[in-house]
Amino acid sequence: MDNITKELLKTVSDYTDGYESAYNIRENGGCAGRKSTEHIKIETNPENGGLIIRVLPGTKGERVSIPACVTHGNVDDLAYNDFYIGEGADVLIIAGCGVHVTTGEPARHSGIHRFYLEKGSHVIYQEKHVGTGTGTGTKSIDPVTEFYLGENSSLEMDSLQLGGVDKTLRQTKAVVEAGASLSIRERILTDGAQQAVTDFVVEMNGADSSVNLVSRSVAKGQSHQSYRSRIVGNAPCTGHSECDAIIVDEGKVDAAPELTANHEDAALIHEAAIGKIAGEQIIKLRTLGLTEEEAEARIVAGFLK
Repeated sequence: MDNITKELLKTVSDYTDGYESAYNIRENGGCAGRKSTEHIKIETNPENGGLIIRVLPGTKGERVSIPACVTHGNVDDLAYNDFYIGEGADVLIIAGCGVHVTTGEPARHSGIHRFYLEKGSHVIYQEKHVGTGTGTGTKSIDPVTEFYLGENSSLEMDSLQLGGVDKTLRQTKAVVEAGASLSIRERILTDGAQQAVTDFVVEMNGADSSVNLVSRSVAKGQSHQSYRSRIVGNAPCTGHSECDAIIVDEGKVDAAPELTANHEDAALIHEAAIGKIAGEQIIKLRTLGLTEEEAEARIVAGFLK
């Protein structure tokens, strides 16, 4: 691995001087390191060259890291990763992505991640995305994520875009069965002429299933963000979608939450709020000695925390 990859790994994953647990490092479309453990097996998918990650039933307290890095322009990287989580397992999965460009050539990473959770399993899934480098080439990250939650399973997703990504299309699809729960927390920062699109589609097919989607975003400069969510309740279930956005400078945000209830006991709620930073917040922080720019930065950091 080169030094750029190591710095990106420190930013987007739990990398220090290596990983103690199971991992696979993807660098410019190739494998830069891999390790399986007794309970977590990582192997190459012969059909598409991606990964098959198997977490054995009953596995507890382990983690697997699968970061991907693109360190120069003229790379269009596409990766397929399938996760099979055994019955009763409880694991942490970390899947960050960094794109670095120093020239005028574009670079892109797209990860297609599919999760299959068996009965009673639990997953915490964390992903961080970042774009770095002084080049003018477009830095794109386009994640596609699919969740299939079996009976009484649960998944918590925490997704953070740190900045520097010029274009991103974030597509998430989920199917939730009886007693299963899905929680997704998304935070996005855009600036300049950057563009970000979020598209959630969730189907709740089993009794007592639940979903909670929360998106917080800040659009600065002339950037543009779009948020779309569709929650479909096909059984007695609960669903909630929330989109909160702050506009700074000439940023633009549009939000379109959608609910579809196909069962009389489907309880679905959506919320959306878009606005600028309140003037009294700036004034309060300035009385503490901060400049207007410092006050604004502090508010944005707290909002996205």
